[in-house]
Amino acid sequence: MGKQLLREYYALCDGGVCQDLLSEQEKRDMASGKKFYMTGCMQKFDTPNGNGRVYSQKILQREVENYWKLVKERRALGELDHPDDSVVNLRNASHMVTDIWMEEKSVMGKLKVLDTPSGNILRSLVDSGVQLGISSRGLGSVTEAQGAVTVNDDFQLICFDFVSEPSTHEAYMYAEGKKRSLGLSKKDRINYALNEILRKNK
Repeated sequence: MGKQLLREYYALCDGGVCQDLLSEQEKRDMASGKKFYMTGCMQKFDTPNGNGRVYSQKILQREVENYWKLVKERRALGELDHPDDSVVNLRNASHMVTDIWMEEKSVMGKLKVLDTPSGNILRSLVDSGVQLGISSRGLGSVTEAQGAVTVNDDFQLICFDFVSEPSTHEAYMYAEGKKRSLGLSKKDRINYALNEILRKNK
């Protein structure tokens, strides 16, 4: 089977509430409205996603290292909505990944919303409380065996996009530092409250 466009959806923030992953300068920029950041989980390995596909740690570790080169060169752009294309269209760019790393079984990241038409739409949607999903886009083939779909070693990560209808449960994200209760389960609200207590007691 040849390569196909693989798109996966994940939550940038655990339970819809972002953790404090910004520097002090980034926090000041957010507070003043100069810049707009989002953070959280962007992909997972060794875990079946909403599409039933499983990515190995080896593959995602390699792709994160390759993608980090784009991050350092400030070329890690993504789009608003998911095009059926393997190329990032600059005219539709809405955000730029400024950091990406592996943490436990997750690929974590930090995104800066751009001052572009699509970026302004993205920021307006988040400010209005719209739940948005984060989605990885890449090229690769898969192997199906015994009810499992495994992503093969030829996978190549292209970018991360924002979408309105994620296929993974609770695959929504929010702006860094903003509390949202819309759509959160009781467990998520409890987790948020505990996180708030822990942050205040640091």
